[in-house]
Amino acid sequence: MKMPAKFNTYCPHCRNHQMHEVERVKKGKTTGLHWIDRQKARRGKVGNMGKFSKVPGGDKPTKKINVRYRCVTCGKAHLRKGYRVAKFELTE
Repeated sequence: MKMPAKFNTYCPHCRNHQMHEVERVKKGKTTGLHWIDRQKARRGKVGNMGKFSKVPGGDKPTKKINVRYRCVTCGKAHLRKGYRVAKFELTE
């Protein structure tokens, strides 16, 4: 999917249409401090792991990508519903 790097769209902060810059959201680093990570660590490495011993179903052929829209005038960014695409390209 090709998308323009800048285009005019609605800004919920300015409450009118402004020019927006488009950027793809990258996945942040995980700290490992989530409850599910602590639960996996408590189960240990020996024996039945309960719900963690199941074989995963597999990945989908395409992943949803998140796109951040940053307003040029106010500088605030907002997100919209992600797209399910195989390729994503920003065009000038």
